[in-house]
Amino acid sequence: MRRVDRSICQNLALAAHREWLETNGIGGYASSTITGLNTRRYHGLLVAATKPPVGRLVLLSKLEETLVIGDRRYELSCNRYPGAIHPQGHFFLMEFRQDPFPIFVYQIDDAELEKSVFLVHGENTAVIQYTYRGPTATLEIRPLVAFRDYHALTHRNSALNPAVILAPGLVECRPYPDLPTLALAHADAIVDTVGDWFLNFEYSAEQQRGLDFREDLWKPFELTFDLAANPHPAVIASTEPHDASAAPRLRAAEIARRPVDPLAHAADQFLVARGDATTVIAGYHWFADWGRDP
Repeated sequence: MRRVDRSICQNLALAAHREWLETNGIGGYASSTITGLNTRRYHGLLVAATKPPVGRLVLLSKLEETLVIGDRRYELSCNRYPGAIHPQGHFFLMEFRQDPFPIFVYQIDDAELEKSVFLVHGENTAVIQYTYRGPTATLEIRPLVAFRDYHALTHRNSALNPAVILAPGLVECRPYPDLPTLALAHADAIVDTVGDWFLNFEYSAEQQRGLDFREDLWKPFELTFDLAANPHPAVIASTEPHDASAAPRLRAAEIARRPVDPLAHAADQFLVARGDATTVIAGYHWFADWGRDP
């Protein structure tokens, strides 16, 4: 188990250079920093490989989370905007660990919220699970979507279709007709379908490379979970519909599938399917599979 304690989690100058990576065996991945502060255009919770192992699209950039206890709101996210870091959720982040996949532990007085992220092998599917311990509270989750090639950036535009489709335990959106549908499964959440643009996210790694580094992201809807009724909520974001109740089973299958040895697991993340064959990704975040010069 690799663990990072609060002294690093709460120091953005250090934490912004600590990145995590989860892959799905077909060229897709999830990746960010340990605070959830995206510093690259390549970061995202669901970067789907639409033509495995290539055709990568940043569909779900991140989830903005707010823990509401009584009349107090605690913003757990972390973003860089021009001249500001907002919110500053890293000050509630007590621990990050890879156990066996990324786990974030937030603490506010006697309340603790643990979040884990993993991908389903062989699918463009991200599973985000939460465990809450503490007084009566609700958890608000705002998905922020980009829907773009992973080399590009999104900006506010009138071509975006803001409509969402609701079904029991499922919300679907397809902002652009030539891109896949994003289906987000949930259990017993209240859904607010009012969408909005979040403007001027800044990606410091892109700025350092001398590239465009500002992006606008779309919030298609918002979910609110009653943590007293369900202290273990989960969402499944995918290019195909799922049932949120499958999250524990998917978690157990992924743990069983992974090599126990950390070095073997690191190597396994570079092995991907291309049709009926297996190939090797040259590197993440932006390389695909190709031969190297001797």
